[in-house]
Amino acid sequence: MTASNSPAPSAPPSYYRHHVFFCLNKRDNGEACCADYDAQGAFDHCKMQVKKEGLAGPGKVRVNKAGCLDRCAGGPIAVVYPEGVWYSYVDKADIDEIIESHLKNGVVVERLLTPHDVGR
Repeated sequence: MTASNSPAPSAPPSYYRHHVFFCLNKRDNGEACCADYDAQGAFDHCKMQVKKEGLAGPGKVRVNKAGCLDRCAGGPIAVVYPEGVWYSYVDKADIDEIIESHLKNGVVVERLLTPHDVGR
């Protein structure tokens, strides 16, 4: 094959299959923020459930804290990469549904999607 018709090199596999970031930002000026909705509790629950389900670790799932993700109006917010799927959740049952549907089975939870136009 020549350079003009050779296949494009593929990217190496990601270290994690899914990387979940929870906004835990707390605003001191009184503006709405994810911390006002127990984002820390949701993060802790997700991290615990992912470990309990055997989903944690390299090649699997990583759950991380994040500062402001600038989507405060949809808060509380979590985002799953590499897909870039943004979720607005309400409670631990929503987190369990994200784990079961998206992280375990690869199916996005449509009802929890943050609308694309929601920002700060």
